[in-house]
Amino acid sequence: MENNGSDEVEKLKTKFLSVWHNVKYNDDSVPEACYEASDEDFVMGNVEAFRKDFASRLWLTYREEFPPLPGSILTSDCGWGCMLRAGQMMLAQALTLHFLGRDWTWSEALTLQPLDTETWTTTAAKRLVASLEASLQGSSNPSDHGSSPLPQTQAAPGSAEEADAHVKEMYHRTLVSWFGDSPSAQLGLHRLVRLGLTMGKQAGDWYGPAVVAHILKKAVEEAMDPGLAGITAYVSQDCTVYSADVVDYDRAVIILIPVRLGGEKTNPEYFDFAKGILSLEYCIGIIGGKPKQACYFVGFQDDSLIYMDPHYCQSFVDVSTSDFPLQSYHCPSPKKMPFSKMDPSCTIGFYSRSVQDYERIRQELSKVLQPSAKEKYPAFTFVQGHGRDYDLSAGLTPEKKEWPFICDPRRTVTTAGDFVLL
Repeated sequence: MENNGSDEVEKLKTKFLSVWHNVKYNDDSVPEACYEASDEDFVMGNVEAFRKDFASRLWLTYREEFPPLPGSILTSDCGWGCMLRAGQMMLAQALTLHFLGRDWTWSEALTLQPLDTETWTTTAAKRLVASLEASLQGSSNPSDHGSSPLPQTQAAPGSAEEADAHVKEMYHRTLVSWFGDSPSAQLGLHRLVRLGLTMGKQAGDWYGPAVVAHILKKAVEEAMDPGLAGITAYVSQDCTVYSADVVDYDRAVIILIPVRLGGEKTNPEYFDFAKGILSLEYCIGIIGGKPKQACYFVGFQDDSLIYMDPHYCQSFVDVSTSDFPLQSYHCPSPKKMPFSKMDPSCTIGFYSRSVQDYERIRQELSKVLQPSAKEKYPAFTFVQGHGRDYDLSAGLTPEKKEWPFICDPRRTVTTAGDFVLL
């Protein structure tokens, strides 16, 4: 009975934290962040096309009332899981490119209603009160909803265009289901937390962008769904991409590169570098954010980053049903943040469909990676050969090999946290 009482206290604390973080992060960021484009903002572009492209990206946020996470009784990631959610969003963008192509947009993207802070937080508070009342009445906790089978394909409409749109929408729904909040979801939070346990991370801990890169790599490699067999992930070592290691996969590769763009703050010399990276069509974004507040950077405007924010605690959605609602997985409102507020620790992502694609990526990135006159080293480098050819892992235990960086002893560096300072 004592253990049950303790569990109930923890669950109630989780619910209160959910509402607190909803209010805290919304009040802090929404006024500056609701992106209202003017003619001057997009002289060379199309505002509606931008809005549609942005709202079509998968938006993965805090959730509550899902089955308990591995190794814990937590049924929400509110307040601590933002970097994992940012990583999910970057991974989702890579899979969107892989299965749907860069030009795909969701047909309902422009029908989404703008996020309203007051309405949203009021709804969250009402959910909290209702949940507390149910708890006091002895209602049972949410249970594991079992496996999340992929949506069943229905008969396609008549014309070729309609058939193509139908197939793509089924891919879209399948992608979302892979990120569902249940133990069976291929790339869901439960799977990521379980993999984090092997790296010494517990549910409720803070996850850095480098650790998340390795968790994502393992999640993709261990995914059992046949649809994910044609894609894998690679994480750079010591800010170095070893070309032979990438090419050896002989299939589509998600390239994740943990870097640190400065010391305590992001070095302004890297601002143009970040703009150049985000301008590349095969870049799938950057996960990072403000200190201890993660987000997913998808673009920029002038001296501000455009990002997707995971700091909204939404209700659990059972993605095992064939017609689960998609609206909460798409964000209608981009946010902006000055480059000067960007935390220097981040992970950059790229998607390579083939060996030829990778060679083009490597050649184009070599131009972006040229260091400025004030910087001695580029943010990361490409070298020929395999990582093992450079004896990077000599003398390391299996546990240490799992950690984000394996330092090359030939380079003089200092370390800060998970990152190598160049």
